[in-house]
Amino acid sequence: MEEIKVDKVMDLKGLPCPMPVVKVSKGIKEVQVGQVIEAITTDPGALADFPAWARTSGNEILKTDQGDGVIKIYIKRDK
Repeated sequence: MEEIKVDKVMDLKGLPCPMPVVKVSKGIKEVQVGQVIEAITTDPGALADFPAWARTSGNEILKTDQGDGVIKIYIKRDK
C-alpha cells in the first residue's frame, strides 16, 4: 500500500470523547480539499466516532492504525 502524505498532524491524546472529533472538525477547515489530517488519539470511542463524523461531514477515512493504546486515523478532506 502506498504511503499516505500527511498535511497536518493533530495530537489529541488524552482528550475524552467527543473532543477528538470536535477538534478535527475544526482542524479540517485548515487544510485544502484533497489534503490529509493524521489524528492521533487515545480515545477508544474514536473508532466509532470518526467514521460516523466522516459520513455526515463528507470527508473520507483513508486508514486507521492501532497500537500501544494509540489510534491514528488518516482523514482526507473531500469538500
